[in-house]
Amino acid sequence: MTTWAMSRCRLLWGVIAMIVLVLVLSILVPWWLQLSQLQDRLDRDQAQLVRYQRLLATLPQLRAELEQVKQRDDTKTFYFSAPTPALAGAQLQSELQDIIRSAGARPVSTQILPVDAREQPPVIRVRLQLQGATAQVFDVLYRIEEARPFLFIEQMSLHSAANDVPDPPRPAHQNLRQVPSPRERDELTVRLDILGFVLGENS
Repeated sequence: MTTWAMSRCRLLWGVIAMIVLVLVLSILVPWWLQLSQLQDRLDRDQAQLVRYQRLLATLPQLRAELEQVKQRDDTKTFYFSAPTPALAGAQLQSELQDIIRSAGARPVSTQILPVDAREQPPVIRVRLQLQGATAQVFDVLYRIEEARPFLFIEQMSLHSAANDVPDPPRPAHQNLRQVPSPRERDELTVRLDILGFVLGENS
């Protein structure tokens, strides 16, 4: 066999070997990449499983601590203690009316808002409307802030109640531009959405 024929034969075998290598790599490389991704996913899942197992192991202790917190008298002063949110709402409604009257203001209306069953601990909300002088309204707000169980103002709106009252008749000789009386200027109508938390028997 001549040198040229031998070179040609080697070249042919080299081409065949290159084709085989390319085919093998085209199969092995995607398989290896997929295997690597599966291994990474498996490692992440195992690490997450370990974290969940640790959290699950602490669950009895957390429940015991939560039960201890519920039994503490100083914590109970922060919550309304009632068998149901409805009874706690009535308790909150009565307490707010007492606060308003104690401050010298006038309660106009109170409404217990629906309870969201997804909230834990349960939250009770009362919408109230009151009228009073500025000082009386501030007194109401201070009393709500100092109340126990804790109360939180979620929404608040106010406007001058004097705008809702028609002007009294004036004598013909009286100046129509006369400044309103101090009481008319100071009268406010306030609407509040107030919430509290319930620590009921089943909480």
